[in-house]
Amino acid sequence: MAPTRKASALSADNGAEDCILVLQGGGALGAYQAGVFEALATVQQEPNWLAGISIGAINAALIAGNPAAMRVQRLRAFWDRVSSVPQLPGTEHWTRWLSAVTGREASNEARAAGAIWLGVTGFFAPRVPPAPWQPRGTLQAISYYDTSPLRETLEQLVDFDRINSGAVRLSVGAVNVRTGNFEYFDSAKQRLDARHVMASGALPPGFAPVEIDGQHYWDGGLVSNTPLQYVLDEPGERRRTVFQVDLFAARGELPTTLPEVTEREKDIRYSSRTRLNTAHQLERQALAQAAHRLLAKLPAKLRNDPDALALVRLRCDAAVDVVHLIYRSKHYETQAKDYEFSRLSMQEHWESGRTDMARTLLDPRWTQRQRMASGVRVFDLSADAPTVDKIRPQAKTPTTA
Repeated sequence: MAPTRKASALSADNGAEDCILVLQGGGALGAYQAGVFEALATVQQEPNWLAGISIGAINAALIAGNPAAMRVQRLRAFWDRVSSVPQLPGTEHWTRWLSAVTGREASNEARAAGAIWLGVTGFFAPRVPPAPWQPRGTLQAISYYDTSPLRETLEQLVDFDRINSGAVRLSVGAVNVRTGNFEYFDSAKQRLDARHVMASGALPPGFAPVEIDGQHYWDGGLVSNTPLQYVLDEPGERRRTVFQVDLFAARGELPTTLPEVTEREKDIRYSSRTRLNTAHQLERQALAQAAHRLLAKLPAKLRNDPDALALVRLRCDAAVDVVHLIYRSKHYETQAKDYEFSRLSMQEHWESGRTDMARTLLDPRWTQRQRMASGVRVFDLSADAPTVDKIRPQAKTPTTA
């Protein structure tokens, strides 16, 4: 289901817009984001800013760090590499038999167990000896896996000179281990290398913190699993189209087993932060725009009032359209879905992302939307969410998307 250029979401005045791709963390589910980008690339819609956390930071670096013609190819190379999950001798036949007899769920669990014990090709490998037998106070003693394979993969597939050239902006989020503060490494403000991307995905206790300029950083998902807040906080004068790609869905069924409880808890823990940040930031944007409209209506004698001057300091950005895509778990996926790196699952995730994005780009609610001078709209055009959420659009702005 590939959208044509004519039917795409873009208008003739594309040069007046910033296209921003916002990628959440979610481990093996990140192949969904690659599929989303492939659909965007099909309509030649190339983002000029990518923001990511954890696996989202890795995907964002693969896109920003390659020329347009090679981006999908490099994403494919990465996901093919990490989905080449090593198998213990003699276990491949056993896992095929298990899948045939007990179904996909058990097979996925077995392959996820293989990632725990053997690591993931091009990503991470178990420490030998394990962490409890490593010298106290070392990074080896506080993490189960060695992520040097990821560094080699990034340095091979990502051109960091291109990222630092300013052609495409890259922002990745991480947490300072000592201060607990959330920080963004942004190519618009500093030079980035593989360490910054790895820091964004250094989820404890699996991965060790990454040292950058004397400070140590863990996975940004410990604080917030979506970079949308950072993107909206950054000033901008041009209209923005933000494609926010999440990997954990808020809605789900009541669990019936303890493993389902673990999966549901994980979904809620990560998706709820996305919903909270989205609602808060979009509401803040809308309130700032309303404050500026109110100031314009004040008589001249009140415009120097201290309260009015305080409102002036509220930043009022141009219009923002947020397209929200969420990966929807398959019925056979389990609590291990974010570390189940099998080739089949990767291909399914990728295709789901490509299909969801293609469907969105062709949806009349998106292609026929009216431009706003200001205000914020959220488009969630997945099959089970057929509405467009408009948060306090500008007065006299049409309210249909």
